[in-house]
Amino acid sequence: MKKLLLLPIITLSLSAEELSPEQKNDMRLLYLQNACNSCHGNYGEGMGASPRLQGLKEDVILKRLKDLRQGKTRTAFGTIMISFAKALTPEQTILMAKYLANIETKIPKERYDIEFTVEGDGGS
Repeated sequence: MKKLLLLPIITLSLSAEELSPEQKNDMRLLYLQNACNSCHGNYGEGMGASPRLQGLKEDVILKRLKDLRQGKTRTAFGTIMISFAKALTPEQTILMAKYLANIETKIPKERYDIEFTVEGDGGS
């Protein structure tokens, strides 16, 4: 019985592994260099019809990125994302999902509440 309980704990610890400071910086730079921030915001907070990415579950983001890499999208607006997702290597796709799931807002909460809304969470 004890062996059966260890497997989920081991799996959870692997998925909860954090990015190194170097990986965080690499993903932040990749996010900015690919102009992801021009639609999704500097911290993935979402803007207009562009969905919020910040704080979504890592597995959800990873599935969406993998689908986009295969040319699959949930909305007509998502077609623009296909080329961006295909530009990522498989490793970058995994790291980007982890980065976005754990990205932190660097602006005061009061300003965030005024300027950003959840309407941007439409999904691509």
